Amino acid sequence: MSLQWLEAWSWSLDGLRDCIATGIQSVRDCDTTAVGTVACLLVLFVWYCYHVGREQPRPYMSVNALMQGSDASGLQNGYVYCQSSECVRCTHNEGLNQKLYHNLQEYAKRYSWSGMGRIHKGIREQGRYLNSRPSIQKPEVFFLPDLPTTPYFSRDAQKHDVELLERNFQTILCEFESLYKAFSNCSLPQGWKMNSSPSGAWFTFYLVNQGVCVPRNCRKCPRTYRLLGSLRTCIGNNVFGNACLSVLSPGTVITEHYGPTNIRIRCHLGLKTPSGCELVVGGEPQCWAEGRCLLFDDSFLHTAFHEGSAEDGPRVVFMVDLWHPNVAAAERQALDFIFAPGR
Repeated sequence: MSLQWLEAWSWSLDGLRDCIATGIQSVRDCDTTAVGTVACLLVLFVWYCYHVGREQPRPYMSVNALMQGSDASGLQNGYVYCQSSECVRCTHNEGLNQKLYHNLQEYAKRYSWSGMGRIHKGIREQGRYLNSRPSIQKPEVFFLPDLPTTPYFSRDAQKHDVELLERNFQTILCEFESLYKAFSNCSLPQGWKMNSSPSGAWFTFYLVNQGVCVPRNCRKCPRTYRLLGSLRTCIGNNVFGNACLSVLSPGTVITEHYGPTNIRIRCHLGLKTPSGCELVVGGEPQCWAEGRCLLFDDSFLHTAFHEGSAEDGPRVVFMVDLWHPNVAAAERQALDFIFAPGR
């Protein structure tokens, strides 16, 4: 086999297949030269697979970095933005769609285009989808087309995970109460975050924040964190996945706002649910119940409030993001890749 022939070879898969087939036929005809050809081709093919497998993505800006283009200090849809450079919901940029399409191409190159129709359609036409959505549902980052839409979902939408969370209600509640004792010693204990609200106080304690585990917090709630690993549909590998304890003090109102995407269902497990507390999604009110899960699509306009008295104590839920039941397994894998933290 001459050097010129090697240099002229196109390295296409069709050419590789034809050469291997020819080599195998020659081996059958006892052509010793072809035996060497086949051996060389196999070695080169193994090298090619290794090279592609270890290839690193080109140094494009990350998804989160591209979402930092707008003025986060203003109001949008009535929601006060947090100004965090790491917040997927609160940062936007026109280059985002281009970045997402590049990520999709990278995924298809490594795996397959099979089953990517809706994601491809969604990314290519994202601007039109987001701008033309009715005001009741308007995800702020990514809209996956052709998903059934409803403000609330039944428990059967993710039955296994709902039942597992409810069976572990006391475990989660116990770990929350241990954490909450620290509030008597200082205004904001380590690990807790205060969120913007026009009145009252809204605190969160994240175990997973936008697809990234918070180790220090997880060590304080080890049984709750282990429970997340047993959930079949928990979003844990992309920036749309969160798990946290959410606390509303009496007199708190969360301004109406939209979530970042419609690919997830937000699950609230009620831990402490005094009277006078409501969640309103798409104009439909619901009340939490202790030990019960409430599932909703937070890409709909939604708000929450606690109108109880100080004697009632806080409203507390364990919040975890689950996959929308109509997002297929192949789509979940691709979305994990496209929206991986830090991409």
